[in-house]
Amino acid sequence: MVKNMFIKTVQLIIASLMFTMSSVSASPEIQHWKTANGAKVYFVPSNDIPMVDLRVVFDAGSARDAALPGTAIMTNGLLAEGAGGKSAQVLAENFEAVGAVFSNGSLKDMAWLSLRSLRDDKFLQPALTNLKDILIKPDFPEVAFQRELERLKISVKAKKQSPSAIASERFYAEMYGDHPYALPSEGTEKSLSELKLERLKLFYKKYYVARNAVVSIVGQLTREEAESMVDGLLLELPAGAKAKELPEVQPLAKAKTIHIDYPSVQSTVMMGQVGMARGDKDYFALYLANHAFGGSGFGSRLMHEVREKRGLAYSTYSYFSPMHKAGPFQIGLQTRNDQVDEALQIINEELARYVNEGPGEEELQDSLKNITGGFPLRIDSNKKITEYLSVIGFYDLPLNYLNTFVGNINSQSKAKVADALQRRINPDKILTVIVGSKESSAKNSSKKLKMQN
Repeated sequence: MVKNMFIKTVQLIIASLMFTMSSVSASPEIQHWKTANGAKVYFVPSNDIPMVDLRVVFDAGSARDAALPGTAIMTNGLLAEGAGGKSAQVLAENFEAVGAVFSNGSLKDMAWLSLRSLRDDKFLQPALTNLKDILIKPDFPEVAFQRELERLKISVKAKKQSPSAIASERFYAEMYGDHPYALPSEGTEKSLSELKLERLKLFYKKYYVARNAVVSIVGQLTREEAESMVDGLLLELPAGAKAKELPEVQPLAKAKTIHIDYPSVQSTVMMGQVGMARGDKDYFALYLANHAFGGSGFGSRLMHEVREKRGLAYSTYSYFSPMHKAGPFQIGLQTRNDQVDEALQIINEELARYVNEGPGEEELQDSLKNITGGFPLRIDSNKKITEYLSVIGFYDLPLNYLNTFVGNINSQSKAKVADALQRRINPDKILTVIVGSKESSAKNSSKKLKMQN
């Protein structure tokens, strides 16, 4: 039955795809309200397919872990491990019985629960009841806690065998110092050894409250039906209080290079500095700037200089990760140990040149066309729109954010982009983390020195 239901759903989605693609050129109009207990709701009615997508986001990511990293991810993970007296298996079977898809997760800023269901009430209502139990009545079973804790401990240990994980963890630690963003979301061996079930229950009680929640809905609903659905789901959730503002991020005072010795034939390199927060006034200029520099794959300047001209890496990239507070601007690649110095020299030179001169006119126009031409594909499904609504609500972006995105990108000129780059990126204060064999790198440096002499 469930298999047939899923096949029918897929057929409906495929049948409506052409209509959906033609309709997304005009961004959806967002409706917004607050529940009686303080949750923010963002809603877009959509009659394209008989589905409902719902996402509940809380300011309960790992930035709220305080002294025990791993708290947020463990709390979120345990919600569906038993709720309302039902086991994790029963909860999963209840969703499967009506063809609903449930997921949950946690990042540095946020934690969420999401549901995708057929619109028909005989499927939607049981799915919502199941979701409500997970959200309102988590049991936090001891057996599940111990199992998931051991799994997370194994994952943290496994990261020691991953050069990219080692580099990323050190990169964030050095970039953010004593800021909450510095700590690994999965926790550390020490923090996980000290984590107790009671800690998770207190975290849930403090952060999984209505005033700390953003609800996003896209689907075949009227405004009245959407309001009724949210009230039924959330009104029993305590109002609580919105999470306190995170501290501001301090920029790097000077350049710093860290080389972590690791027995590998390749080195993993991560470079960068403090970037920008969501809603930053320079967001669109920097977004466009990065696209041309290292954010557009084979069309980027980094790929051209590092891979195509010199063959130093299979891939290289750059991106901004805007968060509640300033997320990082990051550059990365993997290269042979004996090529690290050359790769770093090329990247540093190109970054300095790019910041000083800005993108060329052709680079700028190519990026403008690429970003604006691809934007409709970023909102071509209810699921994608739901995720965008969550971002808009969580970071307090304007309700017309989707409608004005293309216009904001098109309004950026070469002068605006160059100005933003020069104000926001300092090539002389770059953090560089290298994970790879120091011996190979040292031999290569010595060889180059002899050749020069």
